[in-house]
Amino acid sequence: MAQIIVHPKTALVDVPLQIRVTGLLPSQLIMLQASLTDERGELFQSQVFYKADENGEVDLEHAGALGGDYVGIHPMGLFWSMKPKKMLSRLLKRDVINSPFLVHLSVYDITKPFSSSPDSLMASETVERWYSTPGVQRIQLKEGRVRGALFLPPGDGPFPGVIDLFGGIGGLVEFRASLLASHGFATLALAYFAYDDLPKNLDVIDIEYFEEAADILLRHPKVLGPSIGIVSVSRGAQIGMAMATFLKQVAATVCINGVFLAEQIVIKYRNEKFFSFSQHLERLRINELGLLAFYSALGNPQEEANKHGLLPVERAEGHILFIVGEKDYSVNSKIHAEQVMEQLRRHGKNNATLLSYPGAGHLIEPPYSPLCVASMNPFIPRPVLWGGETIPHAEAQEHSWKEILKFLRHHLTPTSISKL
Repeated sequence: MAQIIVHPKTALVDVPLQIRVTGLLPSQLIMLQASLTDERGELFQSQVFYKADENGEVDLEHAGALGGDYVGIHPMGLFWSMKPKKMLSRLLKRDVINSPFLVHLSVYDITKPFSSSPDSLMASETVERWYSTPGVQRIQLKEGRVRGALFLPPGDGPFPGVIDLFGGIGGLVEFRASLLASHGFATLALAYFAYDDLPKNLDVIDIEYFEEAADILLRHPKVLGPSIGIVSVSRGAQIGMAMATFLKQVAATVCINGVFLAEQIVIKYRNEKFFSFSQHLERLRINELGLLAFYSALGNPQEEANKHGLLPVERAEGHILFIVGEKDYSVNSKIHAEQVMEQLRRHGKNNATLLSYPGAGHLIEPPYSPLCVASMNPFIPRPVLWGGETIPHAEAQEHSWKEILKFLRHHLTPTSISKL
């Protein structure tokens, strides 16, 4: 009788699993399926074909997929290759403390390709994928102007402090913050528009709001001062770079696929303002599937006309880690990161590192997250093309997450902070 053996059955989402199918006939062809239903009832699913070895087993550590959602040896491919049944859906965990994603793994007879009828079901197993470890505490934050959710690791602390920033979808996104807390960082998932009583639209980026958030985080008795880190993506990465530029509290900043030009939006801090008219809306592209690509419409930071919109990044005293996907169809994040690196070099600074991933798209998330090639944005009338190729994007997510954790640990320890 066929059986799926998974270890561990309960784990954080960034923990790889060992998956084996036993009890098959030698050389038997099967279809392995992974499926989950998110909190909004949307189904995500992957289906892959394998052939049993001479012992009637399929071990995903060693067996190569023959077809389906991927080909070759990819032990966690069933997870990162899942696709939404409803097109343009993005997998986002909302309740990160009280419930996991339940992923159902199933083995089917291959006589009817891509059929998952009960008649062809041979074995099944369910695994729990959590965004927080037991003991992580979530505290709703509403202090002064600041809105967000603070995640504290289990224990007495103090813990290194991190602010987590997402992009143009607005609201409060918590899944990365809770995962960072599970790795020992007191993490503030920070909202900055379209949430609670914050502005519904982002017209001005006022860095003093983010400075207030940093001060609140540092005042918490379980947060290790005197400095914090930033993890940021997309529009959030633009803000993260501005925080690194102007705020002395910031010791380590991770910027994932960002634009570092004050483009079509004012960035201000106290009496300084930065703005550029460099956006070229006439260059927007709509592909064959009706997906909107911003890539060509955003301004080039190396053009003379945009120099006044550049942030004075040479003021940044902390360390910066740029993570860029070379198949990002939303922004040319690599050229923006290279511009910052060049600015720093011209001022005799070497406090930044650039990690560039061929094949990775815009939405680089924690390991084993399904690639989101395109999705809706509540503030844009057409679906947005984010880009990315499934296998290299998955490899980029796994590698970059390890680098992010290593970077934060290295630069937010008491020894490294004292050197700033």
